[in-house]
Amino acid sequence: MSVSTFLPLALAALCCAPVLAARYHDGVDRRLTRAAIGLFGGYVDEFRDEHPDRQAALRAAHVPVTYREYGATTVCYAGLFAILGSVLGIYVIWGLLLVLSVDPETLRAALPSALAFLANLGGVPSLSLVELFGLLLASCLTLGAVAGGGAYWFRWWYPRYVADERARRIETALPSTVAFLYALSRSGMAFPKAIRIVAAHEATYGEAAAEFDVAVRNMDTFGVDVVSALQTMGRRSPSPQFHEFSENLVSVLQSGHSLSDFLERQYHDYQEEAESQQERTLGLLSTLAEAYVTVLVAGPLFLITILVVIGIAVGDTLEPLRALIYLILPVGNLAFVIYLSVVTDKLTPGSAASDAGEAPSSDLPGDIAREARPDGGAVDSGAVGADAHPNVERLRYYRRLRGLRERFGDPVRTLLERPALSLAITVPVALAGVLWRFPAALEGGFDVAAIDDAIAAGLLVVLTGFAICYEGHRRRIDAVEAAVPDLLDRLASVNEAGMSLVSAVDHVRGSELGPLGAELDRVWADVQWGADLQTAFARLERRVRTRTTARVVTLLTEAMTASGNLATVLRIAARQAAADRRLERERKQAMVEYTIVVYVSYLVFLFIIAVLAASLLPNLPAAGADTATATGPTAVDGLGGFSDSDRATYDTLFYHATLVQGLLSGLIAGQLSTGDIRGGAKHAAVMVGLSILLFAVVV
Repeated sequence: MSVSTFLPLALAALCCAPVLAARYHDGVDRRLTRAAIGLFGGYVDEFRDEHPDRQAALRAAHVPVTYREYGATTVCYAGLFAILGSVLGIYVIWGLLLVLSVDPETLRAALPSALAFLANLGGVPSLSLVELFGLLLASCLTLGAVAGGGAYWFRWWYPRYVADERARRIETALPSTVAFLYALSRSGMAFPKAIRIVAAHEATYGEAAAEFDVAVRNMDTFGVDVVSALQTMGRRSPSPQFHEFSENLVSVLQSGHSLSDFLERQYHDYQEEAESQQERTLGLLSTLAEAYVTVLVAGPLFLITILVVIGIAVGDTLEPLRALIYLILPVGNLAFVIYLSVVTDKLTPGSAASDAGEAPSSDLPGDIAREARPDGGAVDSGAVGADAHPNVERLRYYRRLRGLRERFGDPVRTLLERPALSLAITVPVALAGVLWRFPAALEGGFDVAAIDDAIAAGLLVVLTGFAICYEGHRRRIDAVEAAVPDLLDRLASVNEAGMSLVSAVDHVRGSELGPLGAELDRVWADVQWGADLQTAFARLERRVRTRTTARVVTLLTEAMTASGNLATVLRIAARQAAADRRLERERKQAMVEYTIVVYVSYLVFLFIIAVLAASLLPNLPAAGADTATATGPTAVDGLGGFSDSDRATYDTLFYHATLVQGLLSGLIAGQLSTGDIRGGAKHAAVMVGLSILLFAVVV
C-alpha cells in the first residue's frame, strides 16, 4: 500500500484544515469568512426572509456576527465537510470490499461463534468496472451528503441551543435581578441609571444583566429612548418570561404608574415561581435518586450475582463481568452525573462560592496602582517620580510579593480558600505510592492485584484531602452567608434610628455574626486607614467571593450614591438573602433522605459482595475434586470445581467493583444533596474507605 493511496484523504483533510485553524487564529478566520461571503453571501441574502427563526435565534444567542456572515460560513463549512465525507466514502467502501472478498470459511474461523452468520457475506465475486464505479459513486454521495447535511444542520441548530440555555439562565436569575431593580428604585435612583448598573454587573446577575445590556447599548449607540430600547430588548430575548416582564415594564413606564410598586409585585411573583420551580425540581430529583438506586446500584449487583453463578455453573463469564465493572458502571454513572447537573442547574442559584482559583484583584502581584488616600480617594502609585520616597518603592515591592507570601505563609488558609490546590499535594503522594508498588506488579507479568491496594489508598488520600479542604471552605462560606440577612437587618435598624451607614457598620461589627464579624472588622480597618466605605465593601466582596455578598455589596455601593436613607434598601436586600437561604435550606433538607438511601444501597452492595467473596467462593470445591461423590456441605452437583486462580480473579473483580461503585455513588450522593459534584468527595472517601476496610478484614 503506497503513500499515493492516501493522497485523496490528505487533500480532503487539507481542505477542512482552515475550519479548525479559524477557531484559533483570527487571521485565518477573517480570510475564510471573506471567502465564504464572496461565494455564498448572495445565496444567503436571497433566502433570508424564508428563515426568520434563524435570525431570531442568532440574536437571542448573542452571536456576534451578522446573519449573512453566519449563513455564508455555514454553507462553506457544509461544502468542505461534504468533500471530506465523499472522500471517506471511497475508503469505507474500499475497506468493505476487501473484507467481503475474504473466503467465508476464513471469516467463520476468525469471527466469534455468536457472529458466525456474518461469514455468509464473504466471498463476494469480482465486480466489473461499471459496478465498481457505481458503488463508489453511491458511497461518495451518501457519506458526502450525510457529512455536509450534518454540518449544515448543526451550525443552524447550535444558536437555538445556546438561546434555550440562555433563556433558562435568564429565568433563573430574574428574581434576584428584579429585586435589585426594586431596591434601586426605592432608593430614589432614576430607572435608566438603574438598568445601566444592572448591565454593568453581569458577573453578579448573569444572563438577565446581559439582556439589559442590550437596551443600554441601543441607548448609547443608536440614541434611542429607554422605552424603545426596552421594547427591542424584550422582542429579542429568548426567555418568554423576560419578554413578558419587559412588556409589562414598558407599559408601566408609559402609563406613569408607580415603578416601585410594579417591581415589588414582580419580585414577589418571581420568588413564588422560583419556589414552585424548586418543588418541581425536587420531585424530579427524588425520582432520579430512586431510579439511580434501582438501575445503577441494585441492577449491577443483580447482574454481578447472576454472572458469578453462571460462571460457577458454566464458566467463561469473566469477560462480561469485566465489561460490567470497568465499562458499563462508569459510563452509566457518568451519564447520570451529566443529566443530574442539567437538572440541578434549574434550581434557584444559591450562594456558591467562586472557586475558580483566581485571586482577588487586590491580592494580585500587579495590583499596585491604587493606594488609599486619607480622604478616601486613591493615588496612582505607578506614577511616582524619581524623587519619590524610598518607602514608596518598598511598598510597591511589598504589594508585588504579597500574594505569594500570603499563599505560602499561611498554607492552611490557602487550601481552605482554594480546595483544588490540595490536589497539587495529594496527587503526587498517591502517584508515588503507586509507583513504589509498580515493580512488584511487573514480576512474572503485569498483575493488577499487586497495585490495586496502592491505587485504592492513593484514591482515598486524594478524596480525603480534597474533602477536608472543600468542606472547610463550604462551612466558612455557609456561615458567612447565613449571617448576611442578620447583618442587613441590623444595619437597617440602626440606619432607621438616624445613624449613618459608616457609623452603623462600626455599631454592628461587635455583634455575634460568626465569620462575618471578622470581615466587618477588616472593613472598619479599611475605613480607619482612609478608604471610603464603597472601597471597603468592594474589598470585602473580593475576599469572600460569594454570590450573596456580591449582590449585597453591589446594591449598597450603588444605593449609597443615590440616597442617604438606606433602611428600605437594606430591608429589601435582607429579604432577598433570606429567601435564597430558605430555598437552599429546603433543598438540602429534602435531599438528605435520598443521600441516606444511596448510603443504604451501597452498604447492601458491600454486604452482598462480601457474602460472595468470603462465603461462597471459598466453600466451592477445588478444581479436580470429585463433586459427584462428595458429601456434606461442600457437595455441589454439576460443578467441575473452582481453581485458586479463578478465586483470585473473582476476588479482584469484586474488590474493583466495590471501589468503582463507592467512588461513583459517593460523588452522586454529594451532587444530590448539594447540587455540586465536589460536595460528594466526602461521601466518596467514606465509601471507598469502607470498601478497603472490608476487603482488608473480611476477605
